[in-house]
Amino acid sequence: MALAPFQQLLDEHGRDVHRFLRGLVGTDHAEDCLHEALMSALIAYPGLRHHDNLRSWLFTIAHRKGIDHLRKRNREIPLEVVPETPHVGELTIDHELWSQVGELPDKQRAAVTLRFLGDLAYSDIAGIVECSEEAARQNVRAGLANLRKEYR
Repeated sequence: MALAPFQQLLDEHGRDVHRFLRGLVGTDHAEDCLHEALMSALIAYPGLRHHDNLRSWLFTIAHRKGIDHLRKRNREIPLEVVPETPHVGELTIDHELWSQVGELPDKQRAAVTLRFLGDLAYSDIAGIVECSEEAARQNVRAGLANLRKEYR
């Protein structure tokens, strides 16, 4: 089975990956991380052996680029996690809430953003953050529990 053109992959998943990165690294750095992720994906794309879940593959690359960015920043600067637009689909974004998402521990922040901004299944989240499916569920649960404590 031949790979679809790379542009088709971008058209289908590019906005979701960008939204995920805004949630992970903040609006100021998401564009740079997206470009790095897309360049890495473009280079690797022709050599892919398995292409049954390209969405998850693309999110994995974006997650790694985002984590690399966060490590470089060494968490000295607080994240401002606010999507560029006030609406995602039919939902209104609560800027205070997403600011608090930026304060979550790395794995919880990644799991929450992948689940709610990337709309990924727990099995895909597990593959991206390199943990079990149950650990992915637990990271989402723990992240939501932390948000509930802070958001009240």
